[in-house]
Amino acid sequence: MTAVAGTRTAYATRGARRPLAGTGTLLRLALRRDRIVLPVWMLVITVMVVSGAGSLQTLYDSPEERTRLAASMAANSSLRSLYGPVFGDSTGALVAWRFGTFAAVLAAVMSLVVVVRHTREEEETGRQEMLSSAMVGRRAPLTAALLTAGLANATVALLITAGLSGLGPAGALALGLAVGGTGMLFATAAAVVAQLTESARLAKGATAAVLGLAFVLRAAGDAGTAGDPARGGLGGESSLLTWLSPVGWAEYVRAYAGERWWVLLLTLGAACALGAAAYALAGRRDIGRGFLAARQGPAEGRIATAAGLAWRLQRATLSGWAAGFLLAGTVFGGMADGAADLVGDNERAREVFERMGGQTALTDAFLAAMIGMFGLVAALYAVGSVLRMHGEETSQRAEPVLANAVGRISWAAGHLAVAFGGAVLIMLLAGAGLALGHGGDLPALTGAALVQVPAVWTIAGVALLLYGTAPAVATAGWAVAGLCLALGWVGPALDVPRAVLDLSPFGHLPKVPGPPMDWPPVLVLMALAVALTAAGLAAFRRRDLRI
Repeated sequence: MTAVAGTRTAYATRGARRPLAGTGTLLRLALRRDRIVLPVWMLVITVMVVSGAGSLQTLYDSPEERTRLAASMAANSSLRSLYGPVFGDSTGALVAWRFGTFAAVLAAVMSLVVVVRHTREEEETGRQEMLSSAMVGRRAPLTAALLTAGLANATVALLITAGLSGLGPAGALALGLAVGGTGMLFATAAAVVAQLTESARLAKGATAAVLGLAFVLRAAGDAGTAGDPARGGLGGESSLLTWLSPVGWAEYVRAYAGERWWVLLLTLGAACALGAAAYALAGRRDIGRGFLAARQGPAEGRIATAAGLAWRLQRATLSGWAAGFLLAGTVFGGMADGAADLVGDNERAREVFERMGGQTALTDAFLAAMIGMFGLVAALYAVGSVLRMHGEETSQRAEPVLANAVGRISWAAGHLAVAFGGAVLIMLLAGAGLALGHGGDLPALTGAALVQVPAVWTIAGVALLLYGTAPAVATAGWAVAGLCLALGWVGPALDVPRAVLDLSPFGHLPKVPGPPMDWPPVLVLMALAVALTAAGLAAFRRRDLRI
């Protein structure tokens, strides 16, 4: 305790004199640690927007087709709530409408993960205290984290601007700045939350909740606004709810539709205010502490098993995913009847939906495509839940548990039950939400959702095998899930060859609802998931724990 107190005293003294000392070193360390993850994030965001421009140009290559698409989208309140209003019928305006909001949300997620990782997570694991024993200023870690997020968002903005410049440089710059600016705003928001809490998981969850609230406000505002009849339903009045959302500011920049450059000042001002608050808070607390003290546990423990501990650790995360899947399923289910309006008479757009959904009946194709997307996203949940074991091990919380009468397999089985069982639960809720929103057959849609589970379990099995055999690279499980997500999301629109799409286990699943069930690929994937899980557990049982 004396050594810790001495370290903190020295840290406070140096921090007061040179608060930014060591920022450059910490920045290089952060960039080195994120040398794989950050480029993947930036590539996914950029490819989504730029490839989307190419897809829209191919699908709607005439002004008449684009005008019909924009008018039908503007008249559909469900689509307005999901993507936002359509402000123009040019290819650039359609790209900003279709991909701008989601690119901004992805940039925000990337930024909050980066900032929490290099601030609160470093303190929670004790690494920051070790670094602070050297010549590191009090505000250097926060500065390095924000600079890392700033470089990532600036790169995304530049790549989007360069990739879309052929559609018009002004609109490309506006969209790039809107996406990058939203990312930086939530980076500073995460910086504030990281000062308040004592848990990296809570900091990520709270900031993600703020992002979710911002998205819901924007969706509610956009759904309730009508287009301008004089412009064929395009544009229209602004909504107060959308103006209250930072995500809404990104769309109100109106890239490729008479850019509103002054809206970017709102994002800049909010980011600066949050950044200043984070710096003020960082100078008023001890390392490892937060302004919101963690709740004290009970005097006597009430968790008797390893499975109970795993459930206690992951129940909040699973609850959030479950609520999100049910809500999203309801929203997408309500859009199913408008699927015909989404593509109109455009045969190429119809072919994309049929490649994603596999059906000639457009409503079934839309529902199958949405179920496939839920499966791809559920793989992210499964990977994160499996890799919770990696976090418990590297933070040295697993070792005291395993030092008692708890076997490794039983400890891992508790986490895997939450991961695999949670995947089943959220997919069931996604199917139920689709049935609720669409008014369709509940057993058929929930059954179709469960068809995705073997592929989700296969991805989880890969993550477990990586954790069991090579824990140093276990986080590569995220890359596997991200690759499958990218193939399933943009692969059909880009007309990617079938052989490439088949690299993902999701590419082998039957596209239901619609045709008769094809059981062989489902059973093969189930067997593969079991084999990967068994191999991962066997490897984990034999290796040493990481200290």
